[in-house]
This record gives sequence, structure tokens and C-alpha cells, in this order.
Amino acid sequence: MCGILALIKASASEISVTYELHEALYFLQHRGQDACGIAVCAPGGKIHQCKGGGLASKVFNDGSRVADLPSAYMGIGHLRYPTAGTSASSEAQPFYVNSPYDFEAHRHINTESDSELMLNIFANELNETGKARVNDKDIVEALQRMYKRCVGAWACTAMLAGFGLTGFRDSFGIRPLIMGSRPSGTGDGMDYMMASESVALKQLDFDHFVDILPGQAVIIRKGASPVFYQIQDRKRYAPDIFEFCYFARPDSVIDGISVNHSRENMGTKLADKIRRTLTSEEVKSIDVIIPIPETSNTSAPSVAARLKRPYTQGFVKNRQYVFRTFIMPSQAARKKGVKRKLSAMDEKFTGKNVLLIDDSIVRGTTSREIVSMVKECGARRVYFASCAPPITHPHIYGIDLASPHELIAHDHGQDRAIDEIAKHIGADRVIFQDLEDLKAACAEAVVSRCSTQEERDFEVGVFCGRYVTPVEEGYFQHLEEVRGETRKLKVLEKAREAVANGSAELDEIEITAEDVEVTRSGQAVPAATDAKKDLVDAQMNGDAKRRKYSREEMLLPKDQMDISLHNYGDFPAR
Repeated sequence: MCGILALIKASASEISVTYELHEALYFLQHRGQDACGIAVCAPGGKIHQCKGGGLASKVFNDGSRVADLPSAYMGIGHLRYPTAGTSASSEAQPFYVNSPYDFEAHRHINTESDSELMLNIFANELNETGKARVNDKDIVEALQRMYKRCVGAWACTAMLAGFGLTGFRDSFGIRPLIMGSRPSGTGDGMDYMMASESVALKQLDFDHFVDILPGQAVIIRKGASPVFYQIQDRKRYAPDIFEFCYFARPDSVIDGISVNHSRENMGTKLADKIRRTLTSEEVKSIDVIIPIPETSNTSAPSVAARLKRPYTQGFVKNRQYVFRTFIMPSQAARKKGVKRKLSAMDEKFTGKNVLLIDDSIVRGTTSREIVSMVKECGARRVYFASCAPPITHPHIYGIDLASPHELIAHDHGQDRAIDEIAKHIGADRVIFQDLEDLKAACAEAVVSRCSTQEERDFEVGVFCGRYVTPVEEGYFQHLEEVRGETRKLKVLEKAREAVANGSAELDEIEITAEDVEVTRSGQAVPAATDAKKDLVDAQMNGDAKRRKYSREEMLLPKDQMDISLHNYGDFPAR
């Protein structure tokens, strides 16, 4: 899903936007932990950037690198959540293009990112104006042409040097984008900021929140008020419901819906489903209700209150270990990751019938490890309840959940097969939220100060396979191929980094020495002999030829630089 930011100040004499953009990165860090960056426009129209792989604290050296960027009155920021490509610095955003003001628009796409592709399409359409300086009308018409060429979900912020900012959103409203304002620090005019979630705006003292609506764009020029344009007719108003289930922070408001309130509602409705599923004796036998941190921390108390059963915290989360287990490259790594991330307090479970509450069940790996931990602590019975329905289909709008065959509910999505899922994860019973209840939980959480009272639908394709955007024939096969290559690259990168750091295990050394190869599922297998190199290797989604990587592709991520613009993040801190 990634996290995006944009800030423009009314006065260039104020403190630089760089410091506030840097601070805002931390409020949206949960949206992307693979890479991040900031680009600013200094007086005179020159763009400067600092970006790289890793958390914001690493890229900006705990804030010391912010001073490398010059004072600026506007800028944009980004946090990358990887769905394709590598972890190379070249994949870090923001992206830059020196068009439409070059002499010829010969375009080269330097990464696997669709964001860079969209940027170049937008720049190419601006180039069609033939102008050295564009105006609002030119930008709107360029966006309209770009929208006709692009299909899918997006929320974008862009900075045009010497002109201002623009933010725009797909015509289904799947990806979130919100704008806020505040009085300028000099008392002359207003500052404006856009972000993926309201929490980033609120923490920097912005208010008067306005959602960018489906198919809409906003243009903000220095010292001027925002101007809204309808780029493409709205097709639906369908925010991705997974934002509310899992992705967004609970203290955010997205499309006028309180994430916290929606999760409380999920807990209440899940409790009603639990009552309908378990016998009254089973409900009474529950000794304690415990959330699996952190998303379900909001829902579990509502479940407990509704069922009138005790609630407590039973897990401690290692906050230094923040990586999400469901996007780890291998099953073995995910299993190790669970215990690194969570530890169970024995006394909360020993001799008790426990009801665990989680936001969702994806592959079932995390759930199985947690149930195992709880039983090792001495729990008598373990019930497992998910605030989301069974995830039966892949996510195609920016969250790399899993391939269809990896989803535990892909072949077990019907109620008659829920017992199979319970057996797989080791629980005595498993209860899933109903889809209609999930949608109602979100729809009933609209805040009173919402900028629009229009009716919202939701994107729920992961639960039923009915996506709001058109899906071309063959797209899912293509998606599997991309994800397979991405898994391979991640395993290869991890192995090379481990060797370079002197911490490699035997399999990682063998991978780098090419004694083994990596399949698309992320497994290390014996390297093919010369006679076998052209043979077809059966993979999870069909047949795919093994590929020999060139030296350039074997470079460590830190050695792959963004060639489009000087990047302070590619050089040692001063």
C-alpha cells in the first residue's frame, strides 16, 4: 500500500518542509518498511532528494541526514511497501523525471515500479503541451489522458518544480489520500499537506481534513488555495476494506471512517458470530479472551464486553522486530519470525480455555505458531477468531498477502471446511467474521465531522474474488510470475548481504556461490548442470525456465543507485 506525503508552505521564510516531512515518515512507517525517501524543491526550482532502503531511522541516520537537504518550501515523501522488484535503492521513492522540459521525450524505466511508469506517462502527457511552463489546465488535461491509459488503484502526490503540488486518486477511491490545512507560521496564508492517513496530518497540527474523492485531483500552488478537479467520472466509492481490518493505524480516519471505531464494531459483530457458532456452554467455558498484537488490540475488548467474558493481554511484542511475517520470503523464515516478534506469558494461559482474537488469517503459518505457543504454555482449549472473513483470493491493489495456493482459505473457504483450517493451525475451533458484518462494521464508523456524507462501498476482492476494477485475462498468472521472481530476488539479496556481513549460514553461502539455485517459491535447490540449464523447472504456477543472473543483477542493493537524480542517501553521512 505504501505511505505518501506532500507538504507546501505559504512562506519560504519558515522552517524547511524537510523537517516536518521527516517527522511524518515515522507516523506512516507501518505502511512501508522496505525503503523511504524525501524530495524537496529549493528556491530556484532545483530538486534535491535523500532516499534509500530500510526504515526512516536508518535512511536518515536518526535524523542527522535531514540537514543534508537544503531549505525548501515544498516537498514530498514516500514509504515503500514492496510488492515487486528488489530492495535496491533504485526502487526507493520519490521518483524523478526531468521532463516535460527536455528536448526529446525518450523515456527509460529504471525500476520494476508501476509508480515510475505512471510518472513517465504523466510527464509524457505534459510534454504534449509543448510549453516550457504549464498551468492548471495543462496538468488536468495531462492527468485525464493518463487516466485513460492506466487501470487499477492509485493515490499519488507529485511535485512540479517551481509550480506546486498535485495529488490525485483512482476513480474507484481504492487507495486513501487526505488533505489538511493550518495557518502559516508567519501568519500570512495557509500551509497544506496531503498524506495517506490523517494521523500524519494531525500530529503536525493540520486540521480541516478533506478526502480527495474518487477520480479527483487537487492542485496547490505556493500561496494559493487548493483547487479541485474531477479528472475522471467516479465509477464507485470503494475504499480497500483491508485498510480497516489491518493496514491503517487505529488513530487514523480514512474516507471519513474512524479506523478505531470500525475495529471496535468488528469486535462486537464477531462476538455475535461466536455466539452463533459455539454452544452456550462453550462460550461460558471461555476463561479469557486475548488479542494477538497489535491490530486486534482494539477489537478484542469489544468481543469480551459483548460475550461478558474476561479480557487480558497475554503476548508481549518485541518492538525492535517489526517486519511482517506474511511478507517474509520463505515459510521457514516466517516460522522463526513469529517467535522473534511475540512471546507468550505462561501464567495467562496455563490451565485455561482461551479465545484468541486476530485481525485475519492469511497463510496460517503465524496462526499455527501462535496456537502452538499457547498450548506450550499449558492452555486446555484454544478457540481462534478472525475479525476478517476467510481470505480466498490474492490482493491486487498493493498488499502482497500471498499467492492463491498459499492462502489457507483458498481451498477451504466454505463453512463446511472451516474445521480443516482449525485442524491445520491446531485450534479447537476457528470462527471467521462474515463479510456483510465486516462491511457494516466499517460503514457504521463514519465520523460526524466527515467532509463527505456520500455512501461508500468497499473493495473486498480478497474475500470473494469480485474486484471493483476490471481484471484482464491472464493477469493472475502474470502476478504469480512477478511474485515468484520477487521472492527469488529477495532470497538472493538476503544471502549476498549475509555473506558480505559475515553472518551467512551454509545455505546462503551456497546460494551466492551458485552451488544451489533459488526457485520462485524461495526454496534453495541444487544448481542445475550445464545439461539441465535449459530444462523447464516446474514451479508453483506452471513451468518457468531458470534464469542466469548477470553480475549487474547480482550487485548488493546498496550498490544499485537511482540514476535519475543525485541522491544524498547514496553517500556517507557528513
